[in-house]
Amino acid sequence: MAGNSQRRGAVRKAGTKKGPVVGSGGVRRGGLEARGATPPAHQRPHHPAAKRAARATRQKQGRQKTEDTTEVVLGRNPVVECLRAGVPATALYVAIGIDTDERVTESVTRAADSGIAILEVARHDLDRMSTNGLHQGIALQVPPYEYAHPDDMLASATSDVTPALLVALDNISDPRNLGAIVRSVAAFGGHGVVIPQRRSASVTAVAWRTSAGAAARLPVARATNLNRTLKSWSDAGLMVVGLDANGDTELDELQGDGPMVVVVGSEGKGLSRLVRENCDAIVSIPMAGPTESLNASVAAGVVLAEIARQRRN
Repeated sequence: MAGNSQRRGAVRKAGTKKGPVVGSGGVRRGGLEARGATPPAHQRPHHPAAKRAARATRQKQGRQKTEDTTEVVLGRNPVVECLRAGVPATALYVAIGIDTDERVTESVTRAADSGIAILEVARHDLDRMSTNGLHQGIALQVPPYEYAHPDDMLASATSDVTPALLVALDNISDPRNLGAIVRSVAAFGGHGVVIPQRRSASVTAVAWRTSAGAAARLPVARATNLNRTLKSWSDAGLMVVGLDANGDTELDELQGDGPMVVVVGSEGKGLSRLVRENCDAIVSIPMAGPTESLNASVAAGVVLAEIARQRRN
């Protein structure tokens, strides 16, 4: 309202009087210039699409980092079982001040006898190694498994005096099944196991433990393309036999005295379509009871036992 500055108690602040002021020197004009096309959503730092892309990149890098890297086995029972099975560990971590029992004592003794480094660490160091903190004060560091090449495995199998007997795994994702199959192959005179490089269980400490040390004696190879490997083995003279509950050939009719590769599928999915097409025969195990199918490792053991019986005779 006009005249307010003249009322009693009114004070005019410095710099509020209207009139000429210092200009911006053209800085504001530059802010109005065009900045080019708007970048895509995934390239804008605060856009949800950019956050999703960054999250996917981190997850991909995490998967690449953890593949074929050192594994840490946690817990007193898993650690002592791995040491009993002869898993090639590199270090045993024991938390300072834990309550020892016979499992911890045996683990330390076995590690010392095997030349494995024994390290006393603070409990919070073991907490960082585990996601849930359930390490029970002990951990075992296991190096990555050294896989054989499928061609080297084939050359070794065909150079033996006995006919080649190899096992290929298709869609086997449980490392316990992998370990049990490796154990059966070693027990019944097989020459090796091949697994796909992707979508398959790998030789982890769990597989080591289940194989009861057989993974140290029997080679396990990784195939970049399992179908291509099976085809090359078939061209080399091996009979490719797939296992399936709905197979057209019963196990009693199988002639297992020649060079052979047995393909084992998962219990749920069975053999994949392309692998099934590359098989010379699909064998089923006759069942006496109402059970429709067997576990993959059990089925592999039954077939390998039958092949070993035929070769002995």
